[in-house]
Amino acid sequence: MSEVMAIANQKGGVGKTTTTINLSAALAEKGKKVLVVDMDPQGNASSGLGIDKEDLKNLSNPTDDNDTSKANTIYQLLIGECTFDECVQRDVYDNLDLLPANIDLSAIEIESLEMDNRDYILADIIDEVRDDYDFVLIDCPPSLNSLTLNSMTTADSVLVPIQCEYYALEGLDQLMHTIALVRDRLNDKIYINGVVFTMYDGRTNLSMSVIDAVRNSMNQKIYDTIIPRGIRLAEAPSHGMPITKYDRRSIGAKAYLALADEIIEGSES
Repeated sequence: MSEVMAIANQKGGVGKTTTTINLSAALAEKGKKVLVVDMDPQGNASSGLGIDKEDLKNLSNPTDDNDTSKANTIYQLLIGECTFDECVQRDVYDNLDLLPANIDLSAIEIESLEMDNRDYILADIIDEVRDDYDFVLIDCPPSLNSLTLNSMTTADSVLVPIQCEYYALEGLDQLMHTIALVRDRLNDKIYINGVVFTMYDGRTNLSMSVIDAVRNSMNQKIYDTIIPRGIRLAEAPSHGMPITKYDRRSIGAKAYLALADEIIEGSES
């Protein structure tokens, strides 16, 4: 049974894309077949997995050095200009496929205005392939728009990254309200998978205070694994690599591998 998980927080800078990249890679390393869906026009999940979002090449035939054709992005897939097989970048890493995105995706708001079932475009696509994967991770944009709604109508659950900073709870109530509205009106199966703390700095009392405040104010599952701040974790995206590939011995790599274990255990229980 596959799990489709939206990784979302309407507050930016919380480690949402970092979690998408590194959790997907950690799950793939543990033998799970994973699809990453980049639904953010910034395309950072794509570039963080080694795809040049500004000059996407077709990786379906990587041994052909003469193949200079451009690959499709999820924008072309959503508006019906290509098929899933024509869009997906297969085996970006072992067991890890990607539906890439770039700035073209920002046009979907206008393109989808007259589409039937405009809030279910992605759901219809993923329903056709979800059985090919153990996990589908959707990197949502940090705003409430048709891309976020499509992500949530597709997802079984939402994983919420929260940074260990002073404004951690800012916007969290709005996210919970949004998920509740989606459940009532668009996708009655969606639930909150859990909360994962990111950007933890053990040198400060603030990080632990934030964790305690969230635990006391939320009646949701909170993962035991806490993602620390780390230089190597911050450097990895600029090299187009998940942390498990960039520096497997780093504290960030160990944390995301531990989070993957918790996710797998939860999906099997």
